[in-house]
Amino acid sequence: MKVIICGAGQVGLGIAERLASEGNDVSIIDSAPELVQRANNMLEVRAILGNGAHPDVLQRAGARDADMLIAVTLADEVNMVACQIANNIFEIPTKIARVRAQSYLDKSWTNLFSRDGITIDYIISPEIEVGNVVLRRLELPGAFETASFANGQILAIGVNCGPDCPIVDTPIRQLSELFPDLPASIVGIVRNGELVPATSNARLQTGDDAYVVVPADQVARTLKIFGHEETQARRIIIAGGGNIGLFVARAIEQREQNVRVKIVESKRDRAIQIAETLQRTVVLHGDALSEDLLREADVASAETLVAVTNNDQANILTSVLAKQLGCRRSLCLVNGTGYSNMVRSFGIDAQVSPRLVTVSRILQYVRRGRIRAVHEIHNGSAEILEAEALETTPVVGQSIRKLEISQGIRFGAIMRQGKLIQPVGDTELQPRDRVILFSPSQNIREIEQLFRVSPDYF
Repeated sequence: MKVIICGAGQVGLGIAERLASEGNDVSIIDSAPELVQRANNMLEVRAILGNGAHPDVLQRAGARDADMLIAVTLADEVNMVACQIANNIFEIPTKIARVRAQSYLDKSWTNLFSRDGITIDYIISPEIEVGNVVLRRLELPGAFETASFANGQILAIGVNCGPDCPIVDTPIRQLSELFPDLPASIVGIVRNGELVPATSNARLQTGDDAYVVVPADQVARTLKIFGHEETQARRIIIAGGGNIGLFVARAIEQREQNVRVKIVESKRDRAIQIAETLQRTVVLHGDALSEDLLREADVASAETLVAVTNNDQANILTSVLAKQLGCRRSLCLVNGTGYSNMVRSFGIDAQVSPRLVTVSRILQYVRRGRIRAVHEIHNGSAEILEAEALETTPVVGQSIRKLEISQGIRFGAIMRQGKLIQPVGDTELQPRDRVILFSPSQNIREIEQLFRVSPDYF
């Protein structure tokens, strides 16, 4: 597949790295010489200096025979124009754009991205995507990571095995005997910083992180089995009143009448603006790194602090300070890849990476075969995917045991006609099954082939 990526920032570079490593023909465009040079030095891609919204630049990138354009520059307008030119001049079949300004996404302007308007096949809003991830983490405080599949009926959660974890040193194959009515599957384990597929003979150890695929209505019970009985927060402090902070606060106001939220915002004008927008949320103007201000916000009685400013260092330090002052849990936004591996060592309970969230969302549309959802885990070393089997899909009619697949691929759950099935070796896949799988990044192409659709289907 030939792909053009407009924007060589963290998201664009991350997508380019993944697609190039899978053998795709990738061109990346950026107007910043240093970013183009970095892409040339790091990746096996064609890096081009220029504006992605200019037809001549797109042509140099190979737009005449491109299969897909992904526009993820920092400017929404450049992304939108690039997609329009890709459609009108070069007839590129699939166009994806990152659009951050919420005014473009207002329901009042639904015709903006219609067939007669700006032609974009898939729009990604990082603020909304990240905001929804934060909300899921708040709902499940015992999990450090969550992803939703099968229309919210199945979740993949990341759980830490602490010193009080009851199932430490128990072979995974015995868990189904201990909990026969719990259709949960451990698909991956992180030990000493390395992610490996879970095997039936593996035993969880103290300090491990486990990735578990579980029905949404059994998540609380699953967390309890892992020794996590944290209750959902009722007093929350949000550090940062930007688009993400405002989105989270507004959603909590709409969904949770009994939850009290306070926002700390450093810019006075922005603080006034969001105070006028929200109904029940208390807005404090000041620096979240100020111990006095956090005490004024009554951080000691807060159950969760959510740090979502645009500054990674501020988010990390605010989270650490809040816990030192008595806050029970902390969750912080981390954009840079350099900090992600050390956040937990600071005592921070969970982190959210806008880069990984956005890349996962885009990969959902890039993946071949009937891939319905994608969630990258452990800095992109593996993915948890939702795939749909159709009548002509190669996996249909075969038992899982007979499929010729790599050992690293794990089947986590199957949703069939609204019912969840915990897959075993003898399980045969049927048309319309929604399958949740774990796969190391090097085996993704194999998943795409397993769930490819024969032209006869059409």
